[in-house]
Amino acid sequence: MAPPPGRTPIPSALPARETGSGVPGRPGPSPRHYPAYLDLRGRLCVVLGGGQPALDKATGLLDTGARVRVVASEPVPGLRSLASEGRLELVERDYAEGDLAGAWLAVDASGDPEINRRCHREAEAGRVLLNVLDVPHLCHFIAPAVVRRDPLQIAISTGGESPYLASALRLRLERLLGPEWGPFTSLVGTVRRRLRRRRVPAADQRRIYRDLLASSLRRLLREGRTAEAERRAAALASGPRCGRVALVGAGPGDPDLLTAAARELLAGADVVLHDALVDPAALALCGPATRLENVGKRPGGRGTSQDAIARRMIELAREGLHVVRLKGGDPFVFGRGGEELAALTAAGVPVIVVPGISAALAAPAAAGIPLTLRGVAASFAVVSGHGGDGGAGPTNLEAIATAVDTLVVLMPVAGLKSLVARLTAVLGPERPAALIASATLPGQRVVRAPLAEMPAAAAGLRPPATLVVGPTAALPTPLDRDLAPG
Repeated sequence: MAPPPGRTPIPSALPARETGSGVPGRPGPSPRHYPAYLDLRGRLCVVLGGGQPALDKATGLLDTGARVRVVASEPVPGLRSLASEGRLELVERDYAEGDLAGAWLAVDASGDPEINRRCHREAEAGRVLLNVLDVPHLCHFIAPAVVRRDPLQIAISTGGESPYLASALRLRLERLLGPEWGPFTSLVGTVRRRLRRRRVPAADQRRIYRDLLASSLRRLLREGRTAEAERRAAALASGPRCGRVALVGAGPGDPDLLTAAARELLAGADVVLHDALVDPAALALCGPATRLENVGKRPGGRGTSQDAIARRMIELAREGLHVVRLKGGDPFVFGRGGEELAALTAAGVPVIVVPGISAALAAPAAAGIPLTLRGVAASFAVVSGHGGDGGAGPTNLEAIATAVDTLVVLMPVAGLKSLVARLTAVLGPERPAALIASATLPGQRVVRAPLAEMPAAAAGLRPPATLVVGPTAALPTPLDRDLAPG
């Protein structure tokens, strides 16, 4: 039979039919559920069973404003207490056909296979939405794990595959989304209603919501400074578009080592100006509309000048954009972040700094090399492999190297031979050394050798790399990266 004019033909392979046998109610591959939030206020919902699971489900339904009836021959004390308070109706007997009559929704928490089958037949006939605990193929809907930050709610479902995984993800999100998200959501709702009354164009509304999300409002609410948060929200909703720059450390490479603040700024940025060596997986954390601009500088190659980077950041911020300057490691550890901060401040551009984990600390740790070790090394120093005069290392490299137990050299590859020659002259050719390339990334390589032999041993390694010179570099402490989570 042809579909009516203008109606798209329905595909033959609908998710609802993906049950293996094609017969509703039979076990098969998990369906793709349609997510929805139901308004159950004043609606009759029936819960079968009298154990703790039934109490949990009944309590959750009561929280929505539903009228709840529990049918159970042996209810737990919590259910009796709710019934005595008049909060729910308790029918003290086993399920009987007709108990679902008039219900909008039902939950079978009885754990009895026979009751499961019988109530499913009644629900099918009466078109009542039914959830049977731990029996996915008899469910019309899946009860998700819920993160509640009222009025914000986030539902998590695995389609019945793993309630444990859904619960674990809920716990993760609860740690990520603190209680301040509830009042923040309400505050954004208040702003939204004001903007609609003022007939503010949709594009401008989206910009204001973005500014609210990127602002300090949640921190103010977390600290209990509600009135100040409300004033700040009103100013953002009525004032001119305000751009800013965030100087953000990308860490040593692995995007899992980015701070939570860095991830949030990347997700909400309009433009990200990034170094050449920032890992693509870190850039993938940017929002879908974020514009990426590579402003990195490579030794011996063409790159963007520091003055040009500063001018570009100022230009973008003055356009009202949220800019992230994403720099490898930490912005203030040989990252020229101090110069960029000075230029932005002089131009009157609002700027924030988000530290990153410097490769000076992360690269040795990723290789299992402690910078200090009781009885072996009590001090360390960090220097750049690029000298201010264009040579390899700082002019006082020898003095620094002899004053500490462990020396860490960032960006050593281009001048490695010269660095080693200078260090060998004061530390000796047998001083233990290690070169860590692509630290924390899947292609990480660690070369250990006596200092004088390092240039030959590290031949072929490319930046980014970190050189460690000192007694702890000889310790045989390889780490198993496969044990790391994520």
